[in-house]
Amino acid sequence: MRRNTRRRPMGAQRATFAAAALILGGGGLVAVNVYASATESGSAGAPGQANPSNQTWASGAATIDCPDVGGKLAEVPQQARADVDKELALLDQQVSEAYARMTSGQQAQAQDANSVQNAILGPLKEKRGAVIDRIKTDFKDAGAEAPNSLDALATCTAVPADQTQNNAGGQNGNGEQQNNNGGQNGGQQGGGQQGGGASAVSGPVAADFVDITKVQPNVPQKPGSGGNASTGTFISSCGVNANKKFNTDNVIVAPGVTNGAHHLHDYVGNQSNDAFATNDDLAKAETTCQNQGDKSTYYWPVLRVQDGTQEFDADRNGGGLEGNVGKVLQAKQAQIEFIGNPQSKVVEMPTFLRIITGDAKAFTNGPANANAHWSCTGFEDKVQLTDKYPICPQGSSVVRSFAFQSCWDGQNIDSANHRTHVAFADANGNCAGGFKAIPQLTMRLLYDVPAPTLDNGQVKNPYAVDGFPEQVHKAITDHDDFINVFDASLMREMVDCINAGRQCGDGAGDGNGGGGNGGGTGTSEPSQGEPTPDQPTLSPDPSSGGNDATASATPTDTQTTQPPAAGTPETTEPTRGGQATGHSGVVKADTSPSAAASHTAAAPQGGAHEHHGSETTHPAQTPATGADAPSAQPTAQDTSQAGSQSQSQTEPQAVTGDLADTGTNLWPAAGGGVLVIAGLVVLLRIRRSSV
Repeated sequence: MRRNTRRRPMGAQRATFAAAALILGGGGLVAVNVYASATESGSAGAPGQANPSNQTWASGAATIDCPDVGGKLAEVPQQARADVDKELALLDQQVSEAYARMTSGQQAQAQDANSVQNAILGPLKEKRGAVIDRIKTDFKDAGAEAPNSLDALATCTAVPADQTQNNAGGQNGNGEQQNNNGGQNGGQQGGGQQGGGASAVSGPVAADFVDITKVQPNVPQKPGSGGNASTGTFISSCGVNANKKFNTDNVIVAPGVTNGAHHLHDYVGNQSNDAFATNDDLAKAETTCQNQGDKSTYYWPVLRVQDGTQEFDADRNGGGLEGNVGKVLQAKQAQIEFIGNPQSKVVEMPTFLRIITGDAKAFTNGPANANAHWSCTGFEDKVQLTDKYPICPQGSSVVRSFAFQSCWDGQNIDSANHRTHVAFADANGNCAGGFKAIPQLTMRLLYDVPAPTLDNGQVKNPYAVDGFPEQVHKAITDHDDFINVFDASLMREMVDCINAGRQCGDGAGDGNGGGGNGGGTGTSEPSQGEPTPDQPTLSPDPSSGGNDATASATPTDTQTTQPPAAGTPETTEPTRGGQATGHSGVVKADTSPSAAASHTAAAPQGGAHEHHGSETTHPAQTPATGADAPSAQPTAQDTSQAGSQSQSQTEPQAVTGDLADTGTNLWPAAGGGVLVIAGLVVLLRIRRSSV
């Protein structure tokens, strides 16, 4: 028999193929969209970060941690110091450049886990090795031998974005143990956020801020005064940088190197300070200080609000090109006061003595040399923060305060690592190791800062201190610099005043001091002819004597003028760490290295870290048992551990993204689903028609 074959109509066959194509295509869209969403959520870091291109990638690195070279060079032959300083400054430049390459290559690094090592860290190691070889040659040419350990310091490491940093536990102000989980998780630590339209910048992040009203008091009791205490004070009013003298140099750690700081400095006092200023230049300079006998230079990194403002340095090294962006804030008060010692009389500072307090690289170096103090008016004698920026209540101003080292070795005006010639007094105020007590410089800077807002793990319009780019603008990196250029008679007058327990200097009002050699009257005139913000004074010629120095003698009060908001602590007479003078000044929350060791913002430690050229100093010192000293820096995490006080919640918990974002992310999957359904419908109809 002949076999009867039946062929399907060509139309039905084509419809079947079309249905299959719809199903496959739609399924593909769904799969791709799900995979992309999963990958994107992992790379964005913290929840709620809607711009992952500006964040640290999940498998990448938050920053670069390089070992300390300068810290190993406590002894450098005098004839080699200039060359060694320049080589150490070059190490800073190399790290800055490597960090810039790392942050600009996030996409490649997300695809290749080895790209950071191959493209960033490997070349950096070779460059650092060459610099270290030249340093060793500088020693040899000076007839000395460099430390053998230098060769091992060429290798840098990348700090993973999701690395949790565990620091030594300290104690809070109530004596209860802290649980310090350093760092931030999920890429937030170094990711950076776009602050109110500012250009992409790494840091600060939401976890760097804390509502100060939710932090427990942590300022320890001051030591009592001994029978030989020097309880006087000497005030020098030098304005608030109304001249807008800025530069990114650092004549102490990087003399002769332009942009040696890699961040912008405010200057008051001496108006001839730049990278190339000599002691003679400083001695001949103009000064903004009311008492013309004080030509000292006082400088610190500027504070900025990342609000999208294009400042004058937006396209310059040390500014926008190195992650320091936003509106530069001028302090409304800059109080400079020298105080005594609770246990002994003080001796005169030598002319041109250099002191740096704090560590500009404390985020990667660790907190050992950190000496940052952040607070708000109305809270200074209760709460001091080192690794967090405070969010102040309405009517309260942000306060940056500094208490410099007050013990001197009696011989040197500087040291190779800019640290060992000065030290902090111990917890009782004693200078150890034969060091002599000198007047302690204390500074208090007040700012009107728009309060940042925290929303879904993001911070909008954050404020932050300028810093080295790889330090991602952490609060713990705050620091301050000083070169003593008091004339001899005014320094003698200061010491006599402090030792006699008097209050002298500008505005002291006791008639026993303040005139000095400069004919200072103790009053000031409002600044006139101030340059506009886009016309700053940048690195003036030292021989010119400065620019418009007399214009910046802005009055500065010694008491807080802004009352705290209702319900917040009243402003009391500010206390002074380590001193029992009762006068206004800096709150030194603690003088123990262990207090700093508990900061959550500190980076991983292990081995030595880069101190030289990074504005580092001795930590505040206590007896060897300082590990039991009270911690001075509770964080949002710390407060959850303290007694019965409820956890401070600074980051609202909410669903990530708005409806528009959700629709944008889901439409490919939705379209794919429609195609799959359409394909199934077509198949069903073909089956029915063929039956």
